[in-house]
Amino acid sequence: MSKVQGGMKCVKYLLFAFNFIFWLSGLLVLAVGLWLRFDPNTVKLLTGDGAPDTFFIAVYILLGAGGLMMVVGFFGCFGAIRESQCLLASFFACLLIIFGAEITAGVFGFLNKEQIAEEIQKFYSDSIADNNINGTAIVLIYHKTLNCCGATNFEKNPELCPDQTEDTDCHTAILNFFDEKLLIIGYIGIGIAGVMIIGMIFSMVLCCAIRNSREVI
Repeated sequence: MSKVQGGMKCVKYLLFAFNFIFWLSGLLVLAVGLWLRFDPNTVKLLTGDGAPDTFFIAVYILLGAGGLMMVVGFFGCFGAIRESQCLLASFFACLLIIFGAEITAGVFGFLNKEQIAEEIQKFYSDSIADNNINGTAIVLIYHKTLNCCGATNFEKNPELCPDQTEDTDCHTAILNFFDEKLLIIGYIGIGIAGVMIIGMIFSMVLCCAIRNSREVI
């Protein structure tokens, strides 16, 4: 027999529906994280020797949060249907942890946009300055992937971009490319964190209702 009646039963099914949507959101976050991690263009730009890995830190936080969201969403559905006070309390605790991770990823993405772009711009500039086979290979990858050539503090070398038709500065191209991806991480992180506040409220309301019904019995 159900431990909650009336309006609380509505909260119970709302929480179940929320958890199903939450599970789908986790799947979406995981998919976006995998896309950002294995996007061919991003991989090409950040796989050279000495390439900065700061961008991937935010991606790994997003992947971890997405995987955890799927697991927690499943157990949240189970806890809501079974009206388990223990599972609902655990669900609330897990949501709080994921909330922190998503906010961290979002804030990291917004606050470190310029720093990450600067690190990658420096990596590109150092590759030009190295003037060796490895450095030349890295520079050619950047020119081909971002459709750019050279930087403001370096004289453009026609041999490094023979097919270049546009006069695009690579530092600007790097900034635009990673700004777009970091904004995706930031908006997803903060957006999902906002949705989780609703889940935490529902889970606490239902958990308290179950506890009160047991005290009445």
